[in-house]
Amino acid sequence: MEQLLGGMRVNNQRKTYDEINIPRRHFVKGVTAGGVLFGLGVSPLALLAKTGSSAQQPTLSGNRFNLTIEPFQVNFTGNERFATAINGSVPGPILRWREGERVTLNVTNLLAESSSIHWHGLILPASMEGVPGISFNGIDPGQTFRYQFDVKQSGTFWYHSHSAFQEQTGVYGSIIIDPVEPEPFTYDRDYVILLSDWSDEDPTRIYSKLKKMSGYYNFAERTTSDLVNDIRTKGVARTWSDRSMWNRMRMSDRDLSDVTGYTYTFLMNGVPPLKGWTGLFKKNEKIRLRIINGSAMSFFDFRIPGLTMTVVSADGQNIEPISVDEFRIGVAETYDVIVSPKSDRAYCIFAQAFDRTGYARGTLTPDPTLTAEVPKFDPYPVLSHQDMGMDMANMSGMDEMMDTNSPTHSMGGETDHMKMPKMNDMSASGSSDKSMHGMTNSAHMMGSVGKGSDTEIVHTNTEFGPHVDARAQNPTYRLDDPGVGLRNNGRKVLSYADLRNIYPTHDPREPGREIQLHLTGNMARYMWSINGVKYADAEPLQFKYGERLRITLVNDTMMNHPMHLHGMWSDLETGDGRQVPRKHTVVVQPGSKISYLVTADAMGDWAYHCHLLYHMLGMFRKVIVS
Repeated sequence: MEQLLGGMRVNNQRKTYDEINIPRRHFVKGVTAGGVLFGLGVSPLALLAKTGSSAQQPTLSGNRFNLTIEPFQVNFTGNERFATAINGSVPGPILRWREGERVTLNVTNLLAESSSIHWHGLILPASMEGVPGISFNGIDPGQTFRYQFDVKQSGTFWYHSHSAFQEQTGVYGSIIIDPVEPEPFTYDRDYVILLSDWSDEDPTRIYSKLKKMSGYYNFAERTTSDLVNDIRTKGVARTWSDRSMWNRMRMSDRDLSDVTGYTYTFLMNGVPPLKGWTGLFKKNEKIRLRIINGSAMSFFDFRIPGLTMTVVSADGQNIEPISVDEFRIGVAETYDVIVSPKSDRAYCIFAQAFDRTGYARGTLTPDPTLTAEVPKFDPYPVLSHQDMGMDMANMSGMDEMMDTNSPTHSMGGETDHMKMPKMNDMSASGSSDKSMHGMTNSAHMMGSVGKGSDTEIVHTNTEFGPHVDARAQNPTYRLDDPGVGLRNNGRKVLSYADLRNIYPTHDPREPGREIQLHLTGNMARYMWSINGVKYADAEPLQFKYGERLRITLVNDTMMNHPMHLHGMWSDLETGDGRQVPRKHTVVVQPGSKISYLVTADAMGDWAYHCHLLYHMLGMFRKVIVS
């Protein structure tokens, strides 16, 4: 039996990885270059001396590539398991292209099920997008699909499967696109840092467990001792009030990640933390690190103790350099940084999971025999009511927020606030989604370009019911907020407000309309949706070719959602309309809102979804540009 997974098909009857019979020639202990060469009599130290790094994936350069997706046996945890590899590697090879060239990629599928590759963040024809059910039918077992397109941009990107859960099981890799024109910064060395999460469990079992018990992997819930400590520090009345409010929301203030280090091993360039990836340097060199979050479900807080990082690019787009000590990188985001070690010592590259249940680790060192101390975990982040977008000055709104059966703003199913178009008029205004994708405002009702939306937040009738467990009462822009767990930690932490395009805003036009989308769900039932409507029941979003529009996302859930619009740039409104940064993935914090501008300059059908793999079934839309 097959079910649609956000444009991807999952075969619930397929064999688990434990049941697949794989030839021994496909077994690689640890799936690391060091492990392979050690088996051939070449030591990891010799590899370091020759390449300057350990376990950096092979780099394929040029404009013609042959990629093979196949089952592959790996061992990241001490247990042999089967992965889905690309050219015998997890992660897949680094693809290095040049801006302006035309690339051809022949992708062969040797799996027993359909597969695909999506080129994340690249601007290319819809037919080359690689999203089954949206842009093509997928690559059948034993078949080869030819991707062919012009490379119209430069920077750091990545690729991954958009079929079933194959991204979780190994079908992902890095892309480097060299620019035609010189970059506005210089460096001496260039490393890819690809972060990912691996589980020995079959991902279908992970998803099944989450559906039965959403907190299955959360071992940080409050205990009796926590209750005693809260009473001691806050008093009985405040503790009771806090606990009561969370209970009424059927949520936990420690429910940060759906899938945690209980089952995940966090990898850096395919290397588990016990071994760690290594990159060499010489003192005073400028080192460019291309950091990619290629995980399925994990956010990372990234730092290199003892080194200041100068962020020069976000999502493959150059920005005005900003020096920081740390940044949070959401699923599917990329950041390029430059570091310059001034001492002949080792530095730890530390990427701790957002929920503090594990970490990925690497080392920058002048000598492969030197290692760096791994820092201690930061305290476990705890959500506040403000994090959930609750107006603490007016707690009378709690009942309204939690009454899942009373749509106080539904107005008979129509959203006519601020004289917005009625629901039956939405198709005429460019939006036909019955789930209120058409919460469209005209231009004079909106804020100016770069400043974000001024329109009222409206919860529609589709957001009320047992499928939605909360609605943000007072969502606000928190662009200068690095997020829970990173505030006031004594380090300079990057926020979205720091991002400024190095070039003037690409399209300075005021938006002609605004679409307000609510990210919704029921955590207890593990149901995810947009405007309370799952993908299977939703109509497509309609964009008019050439229009400039604003999308405002409101996060009514307690999860961070990395939202990815395919085929077009998301011009993030950070408060300055002159140098709006461009992103392909935008993280929306719990209980907050965020706005970005889109120029609908790409005809065709496109995917639009949360990039948390197990959310994608419901939190997904098709976008039609016509």
